[in-house]
Amino acid sequence: MAFEAATGTQAEAGSAAAWPTEADVVVIGGGIIGCATAYELAKRGARTVLLDRGEIGEEQSNRAWGFVRLQGRDPAELPLMVESNAMWTRLSAELGADIEWVQSGIISLAADDERLGALENWGALGREHGIESRVLTRRQVMELIPGIAGAWVGGLYTPNDGHAEPRLATTAFARAAEAAGATLLTGCPVETVDVAGGKVVGVQTARGSPRAPAVVCAAGAGSGRLAQELGLRLPQLVVRATVAETVPVPPVTSIGGWGPGGAFRQRPGGSFYVARSGDSDYDLTLDSFRYLRDFLPNYLQNWRIFRLHPGAALWHDVREAAARRDGERSAGVRSPEEPKPNPRVVARARDNLVHLFPALAGIPLQRAWAGLIDTTPDAVPVIGEAGPAGFSLATGFSGHGFAMGPIVGKLMAELVLEGRPSIDLALLRYARFSEGEAARPKSLL
Repeated sequence: MAFEAATGTQAEAGSAAAWPTEADVVVIGGGIIGCATAYELAKRGARTVLLDRGEIGEEQSNRAWGFVRLQGRDPAELPLMVESNAMWTRLSAELGADIEWVQSGIISLAADDERLGALENWGALGREHGIESRVLTRRQVMELIPGIAGAWVGGLYTPNDGHAEPRLATTAFARAAEAAGATLLTGCPVETVDVAGGKVVGVQTARGSPRAPAVVCAAGAGSGRLAQELGLRLPQLVVRATVAETVPVPPVTSIGGWGPGGAFRQRPGGSFYVARSGDSDYDLTLDSFRYLRDFLPNYLQNWRIFRLHPGAALWHDVREAAARRDGERSAGVRSPEEPKPNPRVVARARDNLVHLFPALAGIPLQRAWAGLIDTTPDAVPVIGEAGPAGFSLATGFSGHGFAMGPIVGKLMAELVLEGRPSIDLALLRYARFSEGEAARPKSLL
């Protein structure tokens, strides 16, 4: 892997490969969305430069659960996920890499009849899109996953869903993008997007300013700041989510599961990823107040699953705003510290796994981590053109971005190079917020 670091001695060397002065497209963000976009652009012959403020996949893309699910999707996302699910089945062969792809299905468990009814309703919606999902009784769940226990009444099983390892998948896209001719520069925060005559003309970084007529912003939690630099009002906030991994154990199930109380999947090597599907932390920032009106309806609908924290993130935001007022460009700077996992969430997630699989009592954890999830008021992403000509957004995936990576990369390449994506993105357009057409508040499935 030859990703160029834009700091230290490599940057000072200033090689032509590391510092292209011109490109057809600049992609901001080295997560799975950005890397898949760079890959799709480069394989179509576009001169592509990808810039990331950290390392490839270092932020949320490497911190995801790894679920690739059709199940439970918002109707606006379903056309994309139907295609993305099919792409995942051939991704290992296409990228020439082991991504730990397992297609054994995903099950959502219901603790009561109300949730089971919601799952039944989604199953009917899925069938309208050609998705096979089956509502199972408690007995049928036990037949599907021997040894499972717990207080639930049934579940919804989608056999064509699966899971993969986020770090491996993101890195595979990055390697493939480089092999196709893209230049990937890490440790290189974008300070601003340059615009002239209402059109994108390039980007500025502390180390170089490649010129390009097209910029794709796939910067996840950092997208909001870059949008603000362009005068765009992007209602996006960041939620901190905790995940943990157990030590390896003999095979239990290759099926991924979520709810009630948490989520689980067993990797091919035997360890379990565990998380809490309805247990997130929210660190208050200035954007919390800027976009209060946008997010308040959905917060009131789902307040039980969030914990609000004033503190370091808000203080960092205040200092950054002060720096901008003093003329310092700081939109691309990294967060003040690594997001910290919530120990209480870690304990609950592990307890939930043992509750479901009593044979795992006493299973130790080997690590825990947290990720920053970029969210929108209607919990679906913003994908498409926004602001000046040549500027596009692929952000706000609300915890759904890992599974959508392959198809979003393809659609962004089509949009930039051909002017029209192969799937209609109207329901995910940036303008839906200002037009008052964002989706209504909903309880998260």
